[in-house]
Amino acid sequence: MPVINLEDAPGERTAWDRPRLYVYLWAICELLFVYNPWQISSVMRRRVLRAFGAEIGVGVIFRPRTRVKFPWKLHIGDRSWIGEGVWFHNQDHIFVGHDVAISQETFLTTGSHAHRRDMALLTRPIIVESGAWISSRCIILGGSRIGRSSLITPLTVVTGTIPANTIFGSAKPQDLGRRFV
Repeated sequence: MPVINLEDAPGERTAWDRPRLYVYLWAICELLFVYNPWQISSVMRRRVLRAFGAEIGVGVIFRPRTRVKFPWKLHIGDRSWIGEGVWFHNQDHIFVGHDVAISQETFLTTGSHAHRRDMALLTRPIIVESGAWISSRCIILGGSRIGRSSLITPLTVVTGTIPANTIFGSAKPQDLGRRFV
């Protein structure tokens, strides 16, 4: 297998689908109002995200240090909780149902690369169905679907489909009572 010359790889802007100035303006607003580590209200975060095209339901809570690559590709249902340091690296759409909890430092990424061909960007959406809980420091990869009322245990990498009402990850079910009360 030959080594791919990264200088010849397709550009990073293939997922932008907005003018450069708009993307740069978003980056400034994200830093000031969304990622900001201060305890700025969720109301302010929701307003800024919506101003850039995010679909954010009623009563969604955003903790500090949330990152959103492209808000116009983010859809979150009512009363969901987004924990501190959650990163939506959404080069494709991310759909989060209502009453979903995404805990601290979780990374959701819709993009990858054609590593055997030319390193071109490949994207697939992520769907998190209503009532799911993605616990801390998980990684959710593009193309994943997390079923209704499922629990993803800490430090789990998710790729593919997790059925509804499933506990998925490295934590043992008998430990969950002590760990997740």
